[in-house]
Amino acid sequence: MPFPPLRPLTESADPVITAPEPQLIVAALVGIAVIVLLITWLKLHPFLSLLLGSLTAGLLAAMTPTEAIASFTSGFGATMGGVGVLIGLGAMYGKMLADSGGADRIVDTLIARTSHKMLPWTMGLVGALIGLPMFFEVGLVLLMPVIVLVTRRSGLPLMRIALPAIAGLSAMHGLVPPHPGPLVAIDTLGANLGLTLAFGVLVAIPTIVVAGPLFSRFAAQWAPVPTPELFQADEKEGKPKRPSFPAALMSILFPVILMLGKSLAAIFAQDSSAAWKITLDFLGTPVIALTMAVLAGFFLLGVGGGMDRRALQSSLTSSLPPIAGILLIVGAGGGFKQVLVDTGIGEVIAAFATGSGASVLLVAWVVAALIRIATGSATVATVTASGLLMPLAEQLSSPMVALMVLAIGAGSVFLSHVNDAGFWMVKEYLGLSVTQTFKTWTVLECLVSVTGLAGVLILSVFVGG
Repeated sequence: MPFPPLRPLTESADPVITAPEPQLIVAALVGIAVIVLLITWLKLHPFLSLLLGSLTAGLLAAMTPTEAIASFTSGFGATMGGVGVLIGLGAMYGKMLADSGGADRIVDTLIARTSHKMLPWTMGLVGALIGLPMFFEVGLVLLMPVIVLVTRRSGLPLMRIALPAIAGLSAMHGLVPPHPGPLVAIDTLGANLGLTLAFGVLVAIPTIVVAGPLFSRFAAQWAPVPTPELFQADEKEGKPKRPSFPAALMSILFPVILMLGKSLAAIFAQDSSAAWKITLDFLGTPVIALTMAVLAGFFLLGVGGGMDRRALQSSLTSSLPPIAGILLIVGAGGGFKQVLVDTGIGEVIAAFATGSGASVLLVAWVVAALIRIATGSATVATVTASGLLMPLAEQLSSPMVALMVLAIGAGSVFLSHVNDAGFWMVKEYLGLSVTQTFKTWTVLECLVSVTGLAGVLILSVFVGG
């Protein structure tokens, strides 16, 4: 997940090793197993399953009951304060986009100008463009109305439309600056930004192709699910007015532009106290950018779609009840992640991987991947791996340091599972079972990660030194 490491409710923000290393690994594995079994076998609600699995993992890792509960609630609260707010704003925006006819306009344009055969490729490109400056969660909530409506109109399986767009978002998040993860690694390892950006785009293109349009053919067979009922427009017979395509497109791109401005300011601003940079930092904050998108939607979508104040109010109000369950599940996923982070299992895995003596790029990927698996956080994986590998980077050439950043980024998205709030977002938005989510989303993330690593290793043959 692309949010900073969450601080537990303890005296220190650092993870605390609560038990011997083998016990920590067993605790994490048992906690994951409990969650999966409760959901798939006992059919318990995912929120309760995540809560019980979190407490089990914490207690087995020698946390006291009070510490385990405090860690879970800390992660739950921090996730809801970040991802939860974004989901709520995204639901409001998505419903307004649907009710105004703006989503119809975009989808009609896409379908009219793209053959059915090329739609998955088009959605992969759209996901990559939206994902360039966006946090993964923000891009997902913005694209979901378009994904759902394109699926309804085209008649293609949901996975053929959804997964290419999600692959574009994920690949950009893990591999390409100005995302926070790659930027942290660039700063920590002293990599060249321009070189890393160029290499990142080269690696991201084949990665999106493999994990998106190509993989979606298999995923559509593994998870033949119906189109979600989310973002259903309030039916109005003969609705006479819809926003123009430029207005509807601008409503989607508006938060993209704001967040891109923040990212570019962070890269190029010489004076961090300059008023223009402070302004861009504020407007480009994800919560502010999405809030501005909703407000801008009143004019770009509401007025353009012939909606009065009563219709806008009705649209926003009706957008929230369908996502109540999603919010609780995503928050609980953040709580489970925090329990694992606070046990210190990420430090244990990192120490093990760095002592393996393998190739520098492979070690970078393995360290990030193992921490990602253990903690469910791409940012925690990136920050931790970058800090541990900093001494190795000092001995490498500039191109190899850039490739190390990408290896870490690729590892940081590997094997998303039940301790990742993104796992639950995708599951609930697309209406998948846990098993189907593993077959689609988890495999997609593995493909993004492994294909990204392969691209890095291939480039290293030509620029190594």
